[in-house]
Amino acid sequence: MLANLEPGGAQLSALRLASALGPLGWRTRFLAGSASAAGLELFRRRGVQVEVFRHHGNLQYACLPAFADWLAPRLTGAELVHAHMLGAWWAAARAADHSLPVVGSEHNAYQWPAHQSFDAVRQALERIDLLFVHGPASREQALALGADPARLREGRSVIDTAEVRVHPGLAERRLVYVGRLHVEKGPDLLLRALALLRPRPTTYLVGSGPMEQELRALAADLGVERHVVFAGWQEHPAQWLRGAAACVVPSRFDAWSQSAVLSMRLGVPVIGAAVDGLVEVLAGERGLAVEPEAPAALAAGMAEILGGCPSIDLEAGRRYAESFAPGDVAQLYDHAYRHLLELRAVASAAA
Repeated sequence: MLANLEPGGAQLSALRLASALGPLGWRTRFLAGSASAAGLELFRRRGVQVEVFRHHGNLQYACLPAFADWLAPRLTGAELVHAHMLGAWWAAARAADHSLPVVGSEHNAYQWPAHQSFDAVRQALERIDLLFVHGPASREQALALGADPARLREGRSVIDTAEVRVHPGLAERRLVYVGRLHVEKGPDLLLRALALLRPRPTTYLVGSGPMEQELRALAADLGVERHVVFAGWQEHPAQWLRGAAACVVPSRFDAWSQSAVLSMRLGVPVIGAAVDGLVEVLAGERGLAVEPEAPAALAAGMAEILGGCPSIDLEAGRRYAESFAPGDVAQLYDHAYRHLLELRAVASAAA
């Protein structure tokens, strides 16, 4: 289950996880609370059809009883539900029969909507059998709302390790940003940092989102539009990352970064803001962490990497990234799923 299906890291990871679980005996059906046309097309290209409750709005953070009511009959026959993002695991906790294991995943260090009912979220957390949290802030938020620490697990996203060729026509010396063009990801901070660099390398923004027009205007105002390429959403960002001078992750909030870890897998240096889960991703000299929300610090870090930063341990980054290969991540979830099914079987026999 996906609270909201759009082109994004959490959605791609869920899709890759389902594919990797297939050889381990799992058959997956996808449901979504809301979806964009681009998100549905992304799944269709992989041969996956998704049944959607609502084709407008965004249910990522919405605790919507109507979604849970719609969901309940569609869980008939399922052995286990894995719901990604608050809107989905809240609805699953409300809709699922108590004999059905419910697993949740929270991929973001999210900002709670002002109108959100914390009591409703607490009730959902009491029903969730396991909650996989991707980053320190997500864990802290769950604990603050009363989650049982014994039911929390470190979430792992699947990184696509397929070999790819460099996208044709790219500048040889380039910086690459991969992610949604959204304020929490900080692409505006990257443009402001780029304006401080001399000389300025070509910088690719690989992604789509609500800030695109604002970012185009900002690039023009800063006088860097000739150095910035808006590449749009790309299903295979590794084609832009391979061979890049650096991957830049200027996030304001980020529980974890698929683009950073993918870059490490490809041997590309990573510079990122020292926020939330990115601190752990970049630790051990795997990348260069800089002060968040500080374009000058980001520019200095980019200049250091462009100058051949010796402090980044690319081999340590590769080793870290290898632990997120599809087969390894699938085994982690397979073990958790089967353990829950065994516990349910024991409880049923006792009853």
